[in-house]
Amino acid sequence: MTQLPTLTHGALCRIACDFLKREGFKVAFDDRFRTKTQYGELPDAIGFRKWTSCLIEVKCSRADLLADRKKRFRITPEKGMGNWRFFLSEPGIVEISDLPEGWGLLHVIDGQVKNIHGWKGNT
Repeated sequence: MTQLPTLTHGALCRIACDFLKREGFKVAFDDRFRTKTQYGELPDAIGFRKWTSCLIEVKCSRADLLADRKKRFRITPEKGMGNWRFFLSEPGIVEISDLPEGWGLLHVIDGQVKNIHGWKGNT
């Protein structure tokens, strides 16, 4: 049975941003910072550190995940943001089998971010 999300999209974005800061991304923004690329990507959370960046895309539902696959910067990954890319969700929404090539997966469990797949070299 799929677990229903208990955290809002905004709360998950802030958790993702805090996670990036703890992981050494000194400059990090959540979805309250409104910017987008020429291809229309609006990051949920993105962090920067020397020579690299990390994008975290937050998902609160399977429908949102499936819609994300149709975006032009997902179809053509080189148009997307982030050297490293992760999905972050509560368990039961995004699974390892859902990941595009090269993406990692983070789950929020009891308010803590758990690395499910990726990170070391980002797979």
